[in-house]
Amino acid sequence: MPSTPTSPPGHHLTPEEQLHRFGYEQELSRSVSTLDLLIYGLVFMVPIAPWAIFGSVYNEAHGMVPLVYLIGLIAMIFTALSYAQMSRAFPLAGGVFAYVGRGIHENLGFFAGWLMLLDYLLIPTLLYVMAAESMIGIFPGTPRVLWGLLFVAINVAVNLLGVTSLKLMNRLFLVMELAFVAVFAITAVVALSGGTLPRAGWSIEPLWNPSVMTPPLIAAALSIAVLSFLGFDGISTMAEESTGGSRSAGRAMVLSLVIVAILFIGQTWLAAMLAGPFHPIPEDKVGNAFFDIVRSISSTGLVNAFFVCNILAVGIANAMAAQAATSRLLFSMARDRQLPGFLRHINSRKVPSNAILLVGALSAILVSFFVGHIGTMSSMVNFGALTAFCLLHISVLWYYLRSRRSRRWIAHLVLPLTGFLIIFYVLINAGTEAQIAGAIWLALGAGVFVFNKVTGRGIHLTGDAGGLDEPAI
Repeated sequence: MPSTPTSPPGHHLTPEEQLHRFGYEQELSRSVSTLDLLIYGLVFMVPIAPWAIFGSVYNEAHGMVPLVYLIGLIAMIFTALSYAQMSRAFPLAGGVFAYVGRGIHENLGFFAGWLMLLDYLLIPTLLYVMAAESMIGIFPGTPRVLWGLLFVAINVAVNLLGVTSLKLMNRLFLVMELAFVAVFAITAVVALSGGTLPRAGWSIEPLWNPSVMTPPLIAAALSIAVLSFLGFDGISTMAEESTGGSRSAGRAMVLSLVIVAILFIGQTWLAAMLAGPFHPIPEDKVGNAFFDIVRSISSTGLVNAFFVCNILAVGIANAMAAQAATSRLLFSMARDRQLPGFLRHINSRKVPSNAILLVGALSAILVSFFVGHIGTMSSMVNFGALTAFCLLHISVLWYYLRSRRSRRWIAHLVLPLTGFLIIFYVLINAGTEAQIAGAIWLALGAGVFVFNKVTGRGIHLTGDAGGLDEPAI
């Protein structure tokens, strides 16, 4: 419902007053600038993410890897804009849990948060498993579980030290990743200009090759691309720690998505040109295809440095950001009595320490079970995020058009509706394994929801029923 006419304009209040308006007190440390949010989003999405999957995307897209990421940017920008709309109205730590719960109905908000938990709880484990797999390439014969547990311990420690430590680590890792991107770009340009590789050369075909372009190929590329950008949404969970006002998180989400897409497109365009005219990469070489390209234009030492950078970016930087987002979502749901109350505990460093420890403990357990099963975990992660994104788009439509009587048809009808259709298409074309895992998780959520209702822990949102936006007539 819209706020009463006597309520002061939400955006004229201080961040603490805005939070109090929703019935909450400032518990987390409000010390994260818009730049910090931008860096956090970039680290979460991993600027060097294409390195690990270049080979498989190259084969799937017939060499047009940069086109895949361009499609991904176009597809995901609609979701980022919906996040921006809802984060402006509800600058709360719960992300889609808060947006759907306050934008549509608190009960539906529980399921949105529960679905996103499937994504957030499993992402750290997936990253630990991937990093552990890479460590075996450097230290053959060592236990994968040992490496996974080491990464878990490092990330738990950094998150417990507080948001200041998280900000510092994010900046260090982002500088490292961007430095390697620059090294690759320079090396690639020199190789392409100097004719180092006989089949390589400057070409527009990696971005657009009409001879192989077909609707099924675009559809397949869309599915890959959308999933490649998961992570920018984690910025929304840091809203209660932002110093930049209610629009800060939305701006950081959109900007981080655009920046990382440019980095993805640039790197993969260079790599695809170095690979020469399209020829499918053999299955046994798909996993390290990007690194093989680097090896062909540089030295073994530089390739090993790229391997180490990739491991640190995935196993520490990305997982660290994912754990921070997960702990904030757990904190928010516990604050509204939808998860056990101990998860809302804030330690002396102003971080949800019990939630951080729980994520670490679950990751440690899951690492032991899922080592060597990256595909299974990936499908489960994707289902949760995509379903929550669909609910996010619906919340924009419902909140602004119905509750706020908005007449901004482009921002509040066309854009979220387009975003919903894109995400829904990818969701219904997800693998059977993902859909089964998602259905099981949803059934578990229904059980928790019923338990909460029976025990009197149903959601009763406090504070102003409306958001911070003024009605847009």
